[in-house]
Amino acid sequence: MAKERTLTILKPDCVRKELIGEVTKRIQEAGFSILAMKLTRLTPETAGGFYEVHRERPFFGELVEFMSSGACVPMILEKENAVADFRKLIGATNPAEADAGTIRADFADSVGENIIHGSDSVENGKIEAAYFFAESEVVANNS
Repeated sequence: MAKERTLTILKPDCVRKELIGEVTKRIQEAGFSILAMKLTRLTPETAGGFYEVHRERPFFGELVEFMSSGACVPMILEKENAVADFRKLIGATNPAEADAGTIRADFADSVGENIIHGSDSVENGKIEAAYFFAESEVVANNS
């Protein structure tokens, strides 16, 4: 099976709770390689652009406000079956419905503040990764 890439974002609630290290450790322990990572703060415009697909949804304004409320940590991850494995690792969007031991079940407070983003497909992972990183910022894992 070929390796896939996916994008994750440790959201502002994750950063505020000082969970960057713990969540990153879980990601690496699950076999993901980190190819790119940075600490950044989204503006309402950049958050709105990233979540453009949700513009017509009722939660769009709250999502943009939350994602621009503090620092976040986008990362490009790689491993075989990355998208599906990562979605399983992070758990359901609603932490009350997330399986025990998943990142959201353990750390998230609500659907709106759910600690972490994960791409929902390989194609969206590529689009989302390009939103945050130039190809020159991606360090290929040669192991």
